[in-house]
Amino acid sequence: MEFLTDPPTWRSESGLPVPRRVVMGDDTVAADVAYRLMCEGTGMLWQGDFHNARQLLQALSRRTQKRATKRALKNQPDESSHPFHLHRQALGQRARVLGLLLIPLDEEYRIALRRAPEVREACYQAWGPPSGKSSMVSLRELLGVVGAYEWRKNGVEINALGAAPNNRIYPHYGVFSPLRGEYIDLVATVPIRDHTLAFEVGVGSGVLSALLVRRGVKRVVATDCDHRALACAQENLQRLGCLDRVELVNADLYPAGLAPLIVCNPPWVPARATSPIERAVYDENSSMLRGFLSGLREHLTQEGEGWLILSDLAEHLSLRTREELMRWIDEGGLQVLGRKDIRPRHGKVELSSDPLHKARASEVTSLWRLGPKST
Repeated sequence: MEFLTDPPTWRSESGLPVPRRVVMGDDTVAADVAYRLMCEGTGMLWQGDFHNARQLLQALSRRTQKRATKRALKNQPDESSHPFHLHRQALGQRARVLGLLLIPLDEEYRIALRRAPEVREACYQAWGPPSGKSSMVSLRELLGVVGAYEWRKNGVEINALGAAPNNRIYPHYGVFSPLRGEYIDLVATVPIRDHTLAFEVGVGSGVLSALLVRRGVKRVVATDCDHRALACAQENLQRLGCLDRVELVNADLYPAGLAPLIVCNPPWVPARATSPIERAVYDENSSMLRGFLSGLREHLTQEGEGWLILSDLAEHLSLRTREELMRWIDEGGLQVLGRKDIRPRHGKVELSSDPLHKARASEVTSLWRLGPKST
């Protein structure tokens, strides 16, 4: 099998490292051979039929799944964060192996393979204008780009935003998609005491800012430090006719000034993100959560409320305790004014084969109403 001495430029949004070695592969390569090479860290640049590459990826996925399941069943202490870390480690190893089946792209994002789909628009929306150089990308990541493009074209219907068709959010690549609607339902139903102004810390797709406007808030200032999120929010708010009442600000946490309502839906799991795309889910050391709580009081008006939307999944995974959360609230000079809970509705709640099923089945998402502590 031929090793490439000068492979094309490496492209990876998920943060995968450049393969140490790259060989050519085609329709004659057996799945077991490819799997062995990829477990050794060797990338395979595909030169055969595109659909056969997808079939090979499926075969490799089955092999890595069996290995991960066997390892997870072998190590299952009940009351610790070990199962979660083991699960994350297995997923990371699986991603590294599957990420080594590579597809060539020309300088215009075209795939020069038999039966290859047209992916130029999907790549353009995810990565921006082509650089003018040929490249190679993980097939798994490329399929993720195409999937994100389809979500962006079709959108996600949000019932809380009103009747169709003017109730869809169109998530961009790399921006958290509002598929789990329970946290949106919480923001849709908790009474708003002052409709003059609201801050949203971490705007993401813009769905909560749009919902606040639809609920009668006259002006929203929404922040994010991710350029993709800000672009996504702007597009969605424009489509929904809300942009004239929302100001988008590039900031880590808070904008300047005070507000009677401040809303934040931080990443729920305090673990290290292994790629930029995971930062919407993983918040290492609960840094965004703690930053929100420590700065909330100084940005609230005297009678204002902070709405913290947070799942307790981290508590069931032994990654954070309820006592820690309450201590951070207290140290921020805050008190709990109320809390509304909701159970998740996503499919993994019923998936008993999921290594984290016990924690997911116990999960509750809450909207914590916080205010300045009485002096």
